[in-house]
Formats: sequence, structure tokens, C-alpha cells
Amino acid sequence: MPVPTTTRAIQLHELGGPEVLRLDAVELPTALAPTELLIRQTAVGLNFIDTYHRRGVYPLPSLPHGLGMEAAGVVLATGEGVDAFAPGDRVAYAGGPPGAYREHRVMPQALVVPVPDHLDDRRAAAALLKGMTVEYLILRTFKVAPGMTVLWHAAAGGLGLIACQWLKHLGATVIGTVGSEAKAALAAEHGCDHPIVYTREDFVARVRELTGGAGVPVVYDSVGRATYEGSLDCLAPRGMLVASGNASGTIPPVDPLELTRRGSLYMTRPSLMHYVATAAELRASARALFDVLERGAVSVDPRPDQIWPLDQASAAHRALEGRATTGSCLLIP
Repeated sequence: MPVPTTTRAIQLHELGGPEVLRLDAVELPTALAPTELLIRQTAVGLNFIDTYHRRGVYPLPSLPHGLGMEAAGVVLATGEGVDAFAPGDRVAYAGGPPGAYREHRVMPQALVVPVPDHLDDRRAAAALLKGMTVEYLILRTFKVAPGMTVLWHAAAGGLGLIACQWLKHLGATVIGTVGSEAKAALAAEHGCDHPIVYTREDFVARVRELTGGAGVPVVYDSVGRATYEGSLDCLAPRGMLVASGNASGTIPPVDPLELTRRGSLYMTRPSLMHYVATAAELRASARALFDVLERGAVSVDPRPDQIWPLDQASAAHRALEGRATTGSCLLIP
């Protein structure tokens, strides 16, 4: 197959709302570096972090710049020093510099993982970043043990549905907040024992009721500003707040003495990039995810109405930020 010299890519020329996303023709390198792969992308995953980059919450190094953190596809060509992949191999990646919203992409082999035969490209692109995020959060940031009760915010989102299933597989009891009755039903279908519709119920009071007043040892909070204070109030003494996102805005500055007053609490603001910082860590995290997917403990199946063509990235971002999606979303180049 001939190697293309240009590709279509969604790029930012300015920060702002979904309307700033532009479809450009972008040149590809004329030669690959020794450890690089050229990938023909078949599916691109959407994640809330993409909206942070678009709005400037997480600054990009320069403009214009691409968006997107994960994709799956087929290797078209390799640099002379590539030893882990060959043309025709199915691969995926999650992390590294933003720029996945495109038809073709050059990536270092150290940031790429092989896709197992049991997993199709769409499910791989929908699962990898979110699934590895769940892996490090529940197995390494705070190791959840059988019998624990945990609180997971946004339990019907792409991250949340994977987390609810994986936590149940570990033997945990899952309390999850959601925004509607329909999302509560979806979270329950995916292993959430106690969905709480936060728009009509005080989630702090409900968590305390469900735990006999004790609170939970860990809260996973990707919502941010809107749930931060309540998350602290849900923790048992010496519990940990894992603040993993800013969907409602960034949390205010933290006074360490406030953590003391509330019961010698712990708090961390982790990032996937620090947990897959080496090729070995990346592949171990991916293997853990692929294992639970193969065994059926976790399933990821993007809804047809949450799969958009590449040139409709703006519509996908509007749906994502408008809380109109559940589970995983995809762009198809």
C-alpha cells in the first residue's frame, strides 16, 4: 500500500468552544525516525480531556495543534529501528502528545501497544485510555480490595461504566453519582450497586446512610468543583480523595489543615501519564485492561449514536460537554 504524504486532521487554530475545531490537510513526514510507526487510524477515542485542551484548561504547547489522546489502526510503515511492530500489525495508543483526531499519525513505538485478536479496533479505541485510567486509579493510586465500599462520581460516563464493572469484578460495593434516572439505570446495569441521582438527592447524606455513617475509604472524583466539598464529606477518617478531573471546573486551592480537620484525609491529583511513563508500565496497564475485556468482566460497546465521522468532531464535543453521552464515544476517520 502506498504511503500517503498528507492526511486530514482536526486542528485548533484558536482556543474556544466546539466551533473552533477545523478539518485541515496536514503534511506527513517524508521519512520516519528510527523508532517511529506510521499508523492508518480506523477509530479515534473521545475523552473529556480533549475539551480541556480545546478550552485551554490544559495548555497546548502552540497553535495550530491537534486534539485527541487515543486511537486504533493498522501499521503502514516503520522506521529502521522498530523491532516490536511490522506493517499490517493492529495497534492502539493512549496518551502522549494530543493529536489523535486524524486519518494517519506517526507515533513512537514506545507509546504504542498491540491490539489482541479478541478486540476490534472500535472497542480498542473506545477502551484504552479510559480503561488504563481505571486500572491505575483502582489498582495503583488507591488499591481497592474485596469488601470495600467506594464512591465513583459520573458513574454513567465512559470512565464510570468501565470502573463500575471492574470494581464489581474486584469484589467492591459501588456507590455512583449520575445526572438522571436513565443514567442511574445504565450505571446499575454495569455494576453500580447504589446509583445516586445527584440532581434530586443529597449524595453526601445518601453515602453516609449507605455506610451506616462511617463514610467510604476512597472517593474517585472526575467532576471537580461541583462535587469537591461533598466528596471530602463522604470520606471516612484517613480516607483518600482521588481528584481525577475537572468536568465542572477546577477545585479551589486546598488548605492542608482542612484535610486534618476532616479526619486526617489524603488527597491526590493523579495523571495517567505518570502511571504509564515507561513502555513497560504502558504495556502492563494495557494487558491488565485487555485481560478483563477478554474474560468478559468488563465490556465496552460504543453506542451507534455516539460514533461520528471525523469531520463532525464539533458535534461530538457539544454532545460530550452537554452531558448528552453515556459510555464511550468515537470519531471515525
